[in-house]
Amino acid sequence: MKRFISVIIVFIALAFIYAPIVFLFIYSFTPEKVMGIWGGFSLEAYGNLFSVKVLREMIVNTVVLAVLAAALSTVLGTLGAIGIYYNKKWLGKFTKSASQIPVINAEIVTAISLMLVFAFISMGRSYGALLIGHIVLCTPFVVLSVLPKLKQLDPSLYEAALDLGATPAYALFKVVIPEILPGIFAGFMLAITLSLDDFMVTTYTRPSGFDTISTYVYAAIKKPRNAYLVELRALSSLIFIILVAVVCFMNFKSSSKIKKEQIIRKKKI
Repeated sequence: MKRFISVIIVFIALAFIYAPIVFLFIYSFTPEKVMGIWGGFSLEAYGNLFSVKVLREMIVNTVVLAVLAAALSTVLGTLGAIGIYYNKKWLGKFTKSASQIPVINAEIVTAISLMLVFAFISMGRSYGALLIGHIVLCTPFVVLSVLPKLKQLDPSLYEAALDLGATPAYALFKVVIPEILPGIFAGFMLAITLSLDDFMVTTYTRPSGFDTISTYVYAAIKKPRNAYLVELRALSSLIFIILVAVVCFMNFKSSSKIKKEQIIRKKKI
């Protein structure tokens, strides 16, 4: 009976989370702007995503910004995590604590702080300011993704590479980084997700006329008459499908790796 109740609770929780997404996905196949009114099956919204100039530019802006910010954040976050892990003194502890502040800090505080800093250095609202803002937002989460993998790493591997004549840089790229690659990839994906749906930092740092998905959605809610609401439903559905596919691929790859390791262990025994 207890197990049945727990299954029901889990089912209700999942339905509460995913029912709106399913509802959104279904009504992305109808041309009606009002949710709940079915105006016939149509793929027009999906076609407009890549044919309408405003929507195409908005999608390209968002994707390019997310990839750039995630790539730079992953490099900085990985190097920062390695520095924190191998620096056991007060500097490493201080850097670790400082990197966690943006994670728990309210995003509006980070956004306004960045805006004031950029205004002070006469950088203003520009693409460079926007990119730096996204890097500031994403890098701490990359650090949090990489650090656990470093803690799981056998420290003797790096020392053994040095004893065998490898330089510190060679040992880093040939021994340490391959071992923590899953954490780096997880941090990269997390950074992309954070950049894709960021609104606060983007609003306070973006240049005039530059729109991402989040800022366009906000403008569409304010003025729905001239907005491509159905296309936004189609875009949201595509993003969700892509993320689900990536998660399934990662889980499949991870399970395959575990099975291979178990087979190798059985053969050794």
